[in-house]
Amino acid sequence: MIKIVVRWVLLAAALLLVANLNAGVSVSSFGAAMGAALVLGLLNTLVRPVLVLLTFPVTLLTLGLFLFVINALMFWWAASLFSGLTVAGFGAALVGSLIYSVCGMVIDVAMERLFNGRA
Repeated sequence: MIKIVVRWVLLAAALLLVANLNAGVSVSSFGAAMGAALVLGLLNTLVRPVLVLLTFPVTLLTLGLFLFVINALMFWWAASLFSGLTVAGFGAALVGSLIYSVCGMVIDVAMERLFNGRA
């Protein structure tokens, strides 16, 4: 359980980093970042797999590049569902989702090493 909470806090901090690096994304507070990270996590868990499955032919045709569009749409949709996260447009959502995804990968690797004791 502690692993989930630590990952959630780190992903909220990653959202604040995205807001600082990308002028088109803004987060009102750390509490808003926590809520937005929760909404993003729920969307990526529940909706994204269905979208990936439905758009598989397009993804195959674009050699996987359409997955960037799906990630940007999830980011943009989370901003529309949660008032503490604001995204200026699709371009800002695309760049924001890329930065957030890279941060998420780094956080996942760090969490794996921290909680499994590998150095």
